[in-house]
This record gives sequence, structure tokens and C-alpha cells, in this order.
Amino acid sequence: MDFSNRYILGFSLALCLICATAVSALHESVVEKQKANAILDKQINILRVAGLLDSETTPSQSEVDVMFEDVDAKVINQATGDTLHDQNPWQYNALKAAKASTSGVDASELPSGPRALAKQIQVKRLPKSLIVYEVQKPGKECLVLPIWGNGLWSLLQGFVAIDLSGNRVIGITFFSHKETAGLGGEIDNPEWKAQWPGKILFKDGAVAATVVKKGAVKDPTIQVDGIAGATITSLAVGRSVHLWLGESGYGPFLNKLQEVTP
Repeated sequence: MDFSNRYILGFSLALCLICATAVSALHESVVEKQKANAILDKQINILRVAGLLDSETTPSQSEVDVMFEDVDAKVINQATGDTLHDQNPWQYNALKAAKASTSGVDASELPSGPRALAKQIQVKRLPKSLIVYEVQKPGKECLVLPIWGNGLWSLLQGFVAIDLSGNRVIGITFFSHKETAGLGGEIDNPEWKAQWPGKILFKDGAVAATVVKKGAVKDPTIQVDGIAGATITSLAVGRSVHLWLGESGYGPFLNKLQEVTP
């Protein structure tokens, strides 16, 4: 059967259109699934650092949804500590917001202390709004706060869980980094993270919990022993905790929370 050039061209265009539509639809479904998986992974890390889930268990989305009934997620104004009710905590991206001129602030504008910390962990801009997770499960009440800062090779993104009423650290974890396995990657080693629970959070009005060089611990109530061969990365963890729990981070929110707590 002979086909005209017009027929062949029309058929080819129609086939291309169908294929493009199919690929586009597949891409959208994959993107949505990736977003859902990213949120699920974040929720699991929050539950683990808060002590609501052990590291050996990988729950389903439905199981996580049930456990998250005891977790209140919200976005706060960094400077005032007030809740921003017009922001969705699952759609707000603090790292992305920090880069924008209207929703971020240059680290060079910070007071000298926070400015020095930001420089050490290569945080050039901070967001004007932050995310807070309040765990309200009886007996497990705590705050889970996102923290970040650069180690030796990569950006370290994680969570620190704190018991504000007891002035102590509950735990710390990292869900994203590209540090060298066996060296900086040891920040995810359960044995190293096990040093954090129970550390005094604040002392004399300042963040106390910190990391020191390997073998240099003098006060185990506030100091975490660093990682051999990964001094830069492990110290970066301590500096990140100091920056984000201080006045340029969650400090105003934590102060306000203490004022209203009976």
C-alpha cells in the first residue's frame, strides 16, 4: 500500500505526540512518587530521632501517618518565634528560602558570634522562617529541629531532638550528606550518635552541647567526643547545633516557648 508524504508526516507527528504525552505523564507520576518518598523518609527520621521508632524498623506510610498524629509540624518566624499559619511545613523549603532575597538573610549581617559559626560551616544565608516539629506523645514530648551546615565535602542535613523542659538533648541524626564512608560518614554511626542523648542543652544562657576533637572531652555532660580522622566534619556538627539553636536560629522560638510553659 502506498502512502502519501502528507500521510506519513501526519502519522509521525501523531505518534510523536502520543509518545510525548505518555512520557510526560510517566514523568509526573514518578516526580510525585519521589516527593512522597522524600516526605516519608523525612518523617521516619523525625520519628527515629525523637525516640518513637527504632533504627531497625521501616514502617509503611499508613503506620507513619498514625504515629504522626502525635507530631505537630509548623513554620515559625525566625526573629519572633511566632507561628506562620499561612505556611505549609511540608511544602516550605528552608534551604531554598534562604537563597531568596525576600525570604533569607545574608550571614554577614548576623552578630559576630553566629556570623563566625556560619562562616565555619559555610552557611552563607539563613532563612527568615524555620520549621519546627513538636512531638506530643505522652512520655516522649520533645522538639525536633532541622539543622544543617557543611562538613568536609558536603552539606550535612539532619535533625536534633531536644527536651526543652529537661534541658537536654534527646538525639541527633543526619538524613543527607556525602561525607567519606568510614571517616566523616561516621556521623551516622549509631555508636557516635549514642553520645548525644542526655547532653545538657543550655548552660549560662548559651548553647552548651557541642563536639570536641577526638580524645579532648573534659566535661562529658556537654561534650561529645569527635571522630578520629574526621575532625572537620564532626566539629561541623557541633557548630551547626550551636548556630541553629542560638539566637539566629531557633533561639527566639525556644525562649518564647519557655516563657509560656508553666
